[in-house]
Amino acid sequence: MPEPGPSPLQSSLPSAAAHFGAHVLAQFKTATPVGEGSVVATPTTAAPATPGVVSAPSAEAVDVSAPGAPAPAWVLSGPTGLGTAALSLARRPEAPAAPEPPAPAAPVQGRPIPGLYFHPVAEPDPVRVDEVSRRIKAWALDEVQLYPDDWEGEFDGFSVGRYMVACHPDAPTVEHLMVATRLMVAENAVDDCYCEDHGGSPIGLGGRLLLAHTALDPLHTTREYEPGWAESLHADAPRRAYRSAMDYFVKQSTPSQADRFRHDMARLHMGYLAEAAWSETDHVPEVWEYLAMRQFNNFRPCPTITDTVGGYELPADLHAQPAMQRVLALAGNATTIVNDLYSYMKELASPGTHLNLPVVIADREGLSDRDGYLKAVEVHNDLMRGFEAEAAALAEACPVPSVLRFLRGVAVWVDGNHYWHQTNTYRYSLPDFW
Repeated sequence: MPEPGPSPLQSSLPSAAAHFGAHVLAQFKTATPVGEGSVVATPTTAAPATPGVVSAPSAEAVDVSAPGAPAPAWVLSGPTGLGTAALSLARRPEAPAAPEPPAPAAPVQGRPIPGLYFHPVAEPDPVRVDEVSRRIKAWALDEVQLYPDDWEGEFDGFSVGRYMVACHPDAPTVEHLMVATRLMVAENAVDDCYCEDHGGSPIGLGGRLLLAHTALDPLHTTREYEPGWAESLHADAPRRAYRSAMDYFVKQSTPSQADRFRHDMARLHMGYLAEAAWSETDHVPEVWEYLAMRQFNNFRPCPTITDTVGGYELPADLHAQPAMQRVLALAGNATTIVNDLYSYMKELASPGTHLNLPVVIADREGLSDRDGYLKAVEVHNDLMRGFEAEAAALAEACPVPSVLRFLRGVAVWVDGNHYWHQTNTYRYSLPDFW
């Protein structure tokens, strides 16, 4: 894979995050390529330059309540040193002002949630959207036989091509985009067919998820029993999709990236099991318990592969740092609450009680449906600001090119995820709370 280069993307990183302190990563200033597809941080004996910061606007100034509002133009000053000039996360006072991110080419479809903190994005490249949409449908039908004919409308309505192009505008090729798109469709198939809409049930879910997980993390067993396992990978649509999507991913990724993804998928499956257990016992969790479950049952596997889709690698030791793990957790949590909010009406229309953050807040805190929903919006906003502050602090403390590009990629994924939810009027509509 090529060394990470400039990423001319809209970023949702804020300015003026608090200094990260004496973080262990502050010793790194530059990145040295080592072989194909890997970058390692190189320590320097010189004290790292202290990036300048600009004052952040008030929280109210960055709340976006209508599509087409300008994206924030305030970001942290960037690193200095060889190879870092083009990767600055901020405008230096002495440098010419950076151009504003492009405005959406046309009015964005769908109504955003009033009061929700988000950043609008430009419309995704329609040529790429069309090509990814064509390829993913061919894969679903011809390679993995993912769905019967009567599900075609729902598959098309998911608009996964638009989703992935919006979330990964720096993907160097359509095939890089397809890596993320197959995994997204496979994960959705597991959720629908094992857990929810299309025959899902909490009963026996653990066994189904375990066997599906072996399509991502292969079974290592004896010659006698391996054929039975291999045959099982073709037994149903979710396992066929997982197996095929992972095969493509492994070919495009490094071993550490593939192992990272397997780990995050295990987290996801554990979250599925917690929600299923509550469903079986009719348990409405405390709000903090629900948020704990959502930290696992969330979108984290998607932004965690942003470097693979971008054609570079965030080294494993930098990905594993607690600060980076916190950034990823907050990004996953915020984007998942976006799903809770936009899918609220869809889930109310489904049979039984479907847990989401507004429902849990209203039940546990004795609020009306409206007040529970509006408080969930504030929880999301707090998570978003936490994500942005932690990402900005890490960028300041560790100005390694691969770290900076990865943080940008995660921020762009967060914004693209909101864009898809807002614009997918086939799936989602808003409650009448305003």
